[in-house]
Amino acid sequence: MAHLTVLNPMGFPPTVTAKALAPRLDTVAGKTLYLVDCRFDDSGVFLEQLRAWFAEHMPAVRTVVKPIAANYLRDDPVTWEEIRARGHAAIVGVGH
Repeated sequence: MAHLTVLNPMGFPPTVTAKALAPRLDTVAGKTLYLVDCRFDDSGVFLEQLRAWFAEHMPAVRTVVKPIAANYLRDDPVTWEEIRARGHAAIVGVGH
């Protein structure tokens, strides 16, 4: 009789430690809002539409569309530091 060895395709996921969300702003009027393009499928298209929506409906909000340096699989500490230094909030677009 033949011996068959199989592996479990589910693997062993790492333990996830929850982190709290950033505190909510009272208002975004007069604030700088970064729209971060993680270069996932069509996220840049969506973020440009979102920028246009803010310009039309909430002109007091300054929006900055900011693509990350590489893609969504690699961290971009320079961009995150820029947002911390110059922005008040961020929306990170991941496409679809």
